[in-house]
Formats: sequence, C-alpha cells, structure tokens
Amino acid sequence: MATKEPIRLRQRRTPTGNVSLYLDIYQNGRRSYEYLHMYLIPEHTRQDRDKNRETLALAEAVRAKRIVELREGTFGFRKQFNEETNFLAYYEQICSKRAKQESNGNLGNWQSCLAHLKAYDRHLAQRTFADIDRTWVEGFRDYLEKNARTWQNDDRNRGLNHLSRNTCLSYFNKLRCCLSQAFEERIIAYNPAQGVENFKPREGTRMYLTLDELRRLTETRCESRSVRRAFLFSCLTGLRRSDIERLTWGEVHTQGEYTRLIFSQKKTGGLEYLDIAPEAAALMGERGKENEHVFRSIYTASTTNHYLKQWCARAGIQKDITFHCGRHTFATVMLDLGTDIYTVSKLLGHRELRTTQIYAKVIDKNKQAAVSRIPSILTAEDE
Repeated sequence: MATKEPIRLRQRRTPTGNVSLYLDIYQNGRRSYEYLHMYLIPEHTRQDRDKNRETLALAEAVRAKRIVELREGTFGFRKQFNEETNFLAYYEQICSKRAKQESNGNLGNWQSCLAHLKAYDRHLAQRTFADIDRTWVEGFRDYLEKNARTWQNDDRNRGLNHLSRNTCLSYFNKLRCCLSQAFEERIIAYNPAQGVENFKPREGTRMYLTLDELRRLTETRCESRSVRRAFLFSCLTGLRRSDIERLTWGEVHTQGEYTRLIFSQKKTGGLEYLDIAPEAAALMGERGKENEHVFRSIYTASTTNHYLKQWCARAGIQKDITFHCGRHTFATVMLDLGTDIYTVSKLLGHRELRTTQIYAKVIDKNKQAAVSRIPSILTAEDE
C-alpha cells in the first residue's frame, strides 16, 4: 500500500483568473494549509509559460523543504515564521540600523526607495509580510520602470523626469535586500523576490579633469577656500567626500619623507593605508589635535557642488564637475601617468580589480596609439 504524501501542492483559481498555489498538509490526523502567495498566470505567450514553470519549481522547492522539516521534527509553520510582521516597520528598522554605519548617499537611497514604496502602495502601512508576494514585488518593479519620477527640490521640475535605469536598479535592490534579510531571519518562508528579473545596470559617464584642466583650476580663484582645499585633496588622493569629512589628525602619520593616512573607509569599513603626495599633505594645513578633523567644514553636498561649478566656469572648464569627480580625476591621472592598474586599485581602496578597470576604459592609450598608426590616405581635395 502506497504511503500517503503528508504535504501536497494544490491549486485554487482566484477571481482575477490567476491560480493560487498552496500546501495541503496532513499531520497527526489533522489537515492544515499554507498559502504560498505564489500565482500561476493565464498562458498566452511563451514568456507566460516560462514564468509559470519557474513559479511551480519554486513552489515544489518549498514543499520539499517542508517535508524535510516534518521528518526532522522541526515542522510548525506558525511558530517558525512570523509573516504577520508589519513590512513598513521592519523596513524602517533596517534604515535606522544602517543610519549608524552607511554613507549618507546609500542611506538616502534606502529612504528614497521607501518613499517610492509608499507611492506604489497606498496601503503600505497596513501590509504584513504575508501580503508581500511575487506579484506585489513585480508590481513595484514595473512601477519603478514606468511610473516612478525623480524627487526634485525645484517644484517646477518635480515629478517630470523618469528614474534612470541605474536608480531603478538601486531602489529595487533595496527591496530585495530587505526581503532577503527577512528570509534569513525566518520572518518569511520564502523570498518573493527570488526569480523576479532585476534591472540591468547601465554604465554611466565618469566625469573627470585632465591634468591640464586641474592645473588651470589651481590657477583660478575659488569663492570657498575650504572647498578648494578639500576638492584638490580628493584629486590628489582619490579619497571620497565621506572619508575626507571624517579624517582626523590622529589618522595622519609621518613615516620618513612620506605622509601616510591610516583610516577606515566609511563605505566599505575596510582599513586603509594610504601614502599621499607632498602637495596633498600641504593642503591639510597646520597639524591640530589628534581628535580634530583635518577639513573642518565643506558645507553640504549641494553647496559644495555649487562652489565647484562656479569655480570650473571661472577656469573655463565646461564640464559637469561634482565633488566625487575628484576621485575620478585621481584615478584617470594616475593611469595617464603610467601607474599600473593594480597599484591604482590599491590606492583607491577597491576590493575588486574590475571596479578599477572602468577607469582603464576611459584612459585607454592602446586605443589611442592604434588609431594614430592609421596612415594618411586623404588628398588635398578631401581636406
């Protein structure tokens, strides 16, 4: 006589026409159900069939996991998972924890994602994790791609611009990260973002100054001396704004003829040992107390960038330069001067060489040398 399956995958048609998947559980003479918040959609195209196949495979994986838990004696859905946890409160708790360790930029992305989540779902405050299924996650992805608009300080431009592809990727990854953490903490039985197609990153333009432009900038007056010092320091060291703001004199050391910075990157938390050029050391000014900041005030990011734009315009540099371009400038200048890419990677504090290779693509002397070897074929008439 065949043994009866203790857990079966069942289907139930919903009023919307989709098919809801759930587990039919028979244990110790009692029957219970676990709704998976996974749905099969009507199959009109090949993509529909492929999507349903992935959903069924995921549901079967959950069923197999439940059977293992049943056999190991760890079964008990209501005790194991806490899907009635409020989603908004959980997300805000993550933001609060990250506020103590994240850069302002990344924390801002978490908060902006939350603003878009609220715009996407006006009932978000009442949602529990039991309400967050794959359809909901896919809906948020579609919202980011088709309906979401940028938040502008200028009311005349508010809501007029679509989000860039990379911004969509960043915000969607915040939701995925939240759901992954909830899965790891056994808030949810499965991750509804699993299998949902993510945005493909789009390589952006890395604006930088050439060595000649940098010299021209140093010969031009800047309205703010503190912005001038900090930005040139970034161009000569590759340090991010966040690390320059946090740098204290206790992290500045003298080793023979060299000045070395020993500090922890705010973005990665990694401990860095960075030798800096004499001109960069001169920009720091007179040494202060160990706990004093080297660069005391460079204003807010928007104010700093305003001074930089004025400064560049006065120097005749027609580029959209922000403070972070100082880091790009350092990388491209180093490569242009012939520094090997491995050393540049270490100077920038990159964890992976492929991150630095983006700069090598910008400054590719091999390509320049190749096109310069093309012989002249034009006649005087063509010219």
